[in-house]
Amino acid sequence: MIDTHCHLDFKDFDHDRQKVLASCREKGVSTIIIPAVSAATFDKTIQSCAHDNSLKFALGLHPFFIEEHQPQDLLTLDQLAKKKRPIAIGEIGLDFFEKKLIEPSLKEKQIAFFSKQLIIAKHHDLPVIIHNRKAHDECIQLLKEAQPKGGIIHAFNGSIQHAEKYIELGFLLGFGGMITFERSTKLRALAEKIPLNAMVLETDAPDMTVVQHKGERNSPEYIPYIRDALAEIKRVPAKTVAQVTSENARRVLTF
Repeated sequence: MIDTHCHLDFKDFDHDRQKVLASCREKGVSTIIIPAVSAATFDKTIQSCAHDNSLKFALGLHPFFIEEHQPQDLLTLDQLAKKKRPIAIGEIGLDFFEKKLIEPSLKEKQIAFFSKQLIIAKHHDLPVIIHNRKAHDECIQLLKEAQPKGGIIHAFNGSIQHAEKYIELGFLLGFGGMITFERSTKLRALAEKIPLNAMVLETDAPDMTVVQHKGERNSPEYIPYIRDALAEIKRVPAKTVAQVTSENARRVLTF
């Protein structure tokens, strides 16, 4: 299995990172994608993957931290995309959910930084890993204009119509811990409708944990819970979910 979105480089894992990785291997989690969130974290993200082939890094400027991003960070990203060859440009995107982030100046800055990062991805022939909250129409329009090499819509929570548009553009849709909660009726109904060959598994650890560990730190160890929930929703064997979602991730992220 592949965890296509996990912030294993965050300080939350500093005290037990190797123990978590050992547990992942025991549970069949073979690969973990670690997306950076700011230029200040690029080095740590890269180094966290330097001595373990099961860890793959992506580099990007997350919209949640838009206030701290500087124009120079885009140049740094462009240079590192060439020098270090990340698996994707990410985590990038738009966040129109947080009130502070939709002030006119910050909203405009979000769109500008997202657009420029899509251009960087296109230039280096890399897929993108996208964070999107309450901005699917804007995101789809920018993707149509930039035409990057596909990628993953992390923690997808849009409509079935949005899903179909993303799939047409060559994107996979990430599903994580929220589908393990029976109360997530809208998301589980959405997961039932979306074809399995357009889906990937993710944890977003240390955030967005599974129901089995509610109130605790999330971990890439919990991918099997997400696999099993998706298997139940799709009415297919868990082994099929693991195999197909892993093939999907390898196809789009090319590793």
